[in-house]
Amino acid sequence: MKPTLLILAAGLGSRYGGLKQLDSIGPLNETIIDYSIYDAIRAGFGKIVFVIRERFAKDFKEKFSENLNGKIEIEFVNQEIDKVPKGITYHPDREKPWGTCHAVLMAKDCIKEPFAVINADDFYGLEAFKVMANFLANDASEHVNAMVGYPLQKTISENGSVSRGICETDDSGFLVSIDERTEIQKLPEHIAYLEDGMWYALDENSIVSMNFWGFTPNIFNHLEKQFCEFIAVKGKDLKSEFYIPLLASNLINKEEIQFKVLPSNSNWFGVTYKEDKAKAVRAMKKLI
Repeated sequence: MKPTLLILAAGLGSRYGGLKQLDSIGPLNETIIDYSIYDAIRAGFGKIVFVIRERFAKDFKEKFSENLNGKIEIEFVNQEIDKVPKGITYHPDREKPWGTCHAVLMAKDCIKEPFAVINADDFYGLEAFKVMANFLANDASEHVNAMVGYPLQKTISENGSVSRGICETDDSGFLVSIDERTEIQKLPEHIAYLEDGMWYALDENSIVSMNFWGFTPNIFNHLEKQFCEFIAVKGKDLKSEFYIPLLASNLINKEEIQFKVLPSNSNWFGVTYKEDKAKAVRAMKKLI
């Protein structure tokens, strides 16, 4: 059975200033998603599931349903605030969904095979998809999942701070811990992150998570349980979010699932800020 690719495309691009998932970077108005799906098909993925929002579902479906017709199976699911497990209560004034773990949970009913998760606005490279597809086909199990890792220096934006999960691995290449740093920038002398008004240097070769994960369907059981526990504590907050690195850290600490870190030689690029688009266009033109 071929693995599925789950594309997280429900973000509204507040820092980017628009719906970056549908912004073109290719010569014929191709989006980053178009290139990711192209690489995924070549790597052996058999289905695409999009996590989107109802407010832009029509435009999204019109673009990708026509482009992918006859090329690969596709499904769409919506991530909305009220799409939560029964019995969950939250602040009535909350305006946005609950982050990447909530997004993955939206696909629970339509994914029954090993699957990978990526961001819609990140370009990961063909080699990364091949590495992940091979893992999902041959090595994935209920107790061994995976994450593609990239060197920190290849993932920095020149136009502002970024958030990255800084990874520590053991001698066998399994994830030991992942620390989310939310204010990382390239300073004149080094790469560093800002915390409580102080800058702390980071090794430019540190392995970071770019939200390219590999799971088996068993992850949904862990995810729903942890999401309910998260909402029980954070449900009254207006901006709390449950991210995949937190899910992974909890599973590692409880010794329920190990995560193999799959190194990638691919050149990652993304469009966190509007100014990042020009670099993405140049990078894609070079690849073409």
